[in-house]
Amino acid sequence: MLLDTASLYFRAYFGVPESVKSPDGIPVNAVRGLLDFIARLVQDHRPDELVACMDAAWRPQWRVDLIPTYKTHRLAAEGPGVGAGAEEVPDTLSPQVPVIEQVLDALGIARVGAADYEADDVIGTLATRAAGPVRIVTGDRDLFQLVDDAREVTVVYPVKGVGSAQIVDEAALREKYGVNGAQYADLAALRGDPSDGLPGVKGIGEKTAAQLIERFGDLAGIRAAAADPFSGLTPARRKNLLEGAAYLDVAPQVVRVATDVPLPEFDAALPREPLDPMTLEELATRWGLGSALERVLAVLAG
Repeated sequence: MLLDTASLYFRAYFGVPESVKSPDGIPVNAVRGLLDFIARLVQDHRPDELVACMDAAWRPQWRVDLIPTYKTHRLAAEGPGVGAGAEEVPDTLSPQVPVIEQVLDALGIARVGAADYEADDVIGTLATRAAGPVRIVTGDRDLFQLVDDAREVTVVYPVKGVGSAQIVDEAALREKYGVNGAQYADLAALRGDPSDGLPGVKGIGEKTAAQLIERFGDLAGIRAAAADPFSGLTPARRKNLLEGAAYLDVAPQVVRVATDVPLPEFDAALPREPLDPMTLEELATRWGLGSALERVLAVLAG
């Protein structure tokens, strides 16, 4: 099981009231919410291995060099204590991230990131390497591109919470988007994604992208059809695809997750007991983690 950790703690932050605080009044809603997510995920899915995948770079420069608008709307305004290129994160969430990292480390849950890469790329690499079934837990549709029935790679996509998550396999993708996992990145590139600063191709939304992929197979086939006056494309669609050529030259590299990221050595085995019980006890007391941490420990031990 591969966790898109930031996706989950953002979801926890907005799903758990900020009134959930430490003994000295500091919000710990994201910390406790994420612990509840992990307890429920382990209980429901019983993974043998669990990896908390991290963003070492939430907006890698190599992606920005290809598409400068990539995630620009998430940039925080520069100011005291906020450097250039920082992500805009709620004031009461930022201090909780180091606590989350410390708790995961003390539990012994593998926490893995790689310089210049997003968590998506770590997930892509680990999912590609894995010999057995993989479940990716994320609220990010971009990772649908990794779904692969033949290799038993599915996405656990939270709807209201991880307890009511949708299991996304290729049948679910075909029903919702009209494509399979291997085609999803091409659909995403054509459609674009305002939340990631990807403009897409003018005039081509999700349904049109799916129709083009069904007809021509993939992005390369669609671009070949746009260059062929006898391919049967409408003049308007051909015009939009040709005018979007510069974007389509680079979009696939930005949209597709990396699958060959150099990763550090780590032990992915699901811990049955805390790696560092003393530190974990100190963290539990300092931050008032109480029942949320107890639930995780009980599930891990069970």
